[in-house]
Amino acid sequence: MTTTFTLQAGPVPDLEPIQLLQPDGRFLPDPRVEVELPPAEHLAMFEAMVVTRALDQEHVNLQRQGQLALFPSCRGQEAAQVGAASALQRDDMVFPQYRELGMWVVRGVDPVDVGMMWRGAWHGGLGLLEHQSATMTIPIGTHALHAVGYAMGIALDGDDTIAIACIGDGATSEGDVHEAMNFASVFEAPCVFFVQNNQYAISVPLREQTRAASIAHKAVAYGMPGVRCDGNDVLATYATMREAATFARNGGGPVLVEAVTYRMEAHTTSDDPTRYRSDAEVASWALLDPMIRYRAYLRGEAILTDALEAGFDERAAAVASRFRAEVFDAPDGDPLELFDHVFVEPTPALAEQRAELRDELARNADADRAVPDR
Repeated sequence: MTTTFTLQAGPVPDLEPIQLLQPDGRFLPDPRVEVELPPAEHLAMFEAMVVTRALDQEHVNLQRQGQLALFPSCRGQEAAQVGAASALQRDDMVFPQYRELGMWVVRGVDPVDVGMMWRGAWHGGLGLLEHQSATMTIPIGTHALHAVGYAMGIALDGDDTIAIACIGDGATSEGDVHEAMNFASVFEAPCVFFVQNNQYAISVPLREQTRAASIAHKAVAYGMPGVRCDGNDVLATYATMREAATFARNGGGPVLVEAVTYRMEAHTTSDDPTRYRSDAEVASWALLDPMIRYRAYLRGEAILTDALEAGFDERAAAVASRFRAEVFDAPDGDPLELFDHVFVEPTPALAEQRAELRDELARNADADRAVPDR
């Protein structure tokens, strides 16, 4: 993969996103970037997108059946997540929000571990740290500071890895993200802020979140490079992230990447998106589906065959089936585990809270045993 544009701090970002694949799958060169990938890498990214969508749907199904407490779908954002993750080194550290299922698929995280977290059967990052991913973060934007702190440590260690803060458009309205970007720029931390602009912060559209020309334009104020790419174009996202990662890795400091995409489903399974967006809007974005676009390109280039696609669909179905079998009616963890991983030496207040919860659980268990079977 080669690139022909150079990131640098100061210049105002191009408003027109970098794009290589047209909605119908035709490859149209963009003078700002060139991408050359062998067929095997194309197929690996497409397979990851297929698996991600299948797992995403199974998460939604299980939540609707009362098996998961909540789930935030990433449907429509597969190209952004798979393209960005595929452009990274395996030892680069990802700091996710909570919608990064596609990045976890690329990283090799067991989806069962992710499902257990949404089921509430585990209180932390089960299976994530082993794949250079921090735990998922429910508070909006707080993990951007964690990413920058980690990146500052990388710089002190003289390592050649980077940190990636995965945030949404809504997170850019949070003070934590402002502080993180400012710190990263001042200390030249090797950190890429990867913003999946899916057009809504829950129900608030982007136009009501900022008066900036784009999210990427915010980079100018921090003195870091900013760049926009078509987040529904996996090749454009791959090329943009690879350039940003190289810039940060080589001592250039932080980069802000805005991947312009769209959340096709509700914010979470507890949300009703019909209250704030129209069917016509959703339909217009459905025409830009990243899966359809990439499939058309791979078919046109004779990279994807009927046999290969059938194999990908079969694997995705098998992964989703295993995921369902292991998560459905999985036993709940011990609630007291919540206190085991807070401090090495528990504080008196924490010990008191643990004792209170233990006693309450015991009382509830006694009350359940006292109720005769009906």
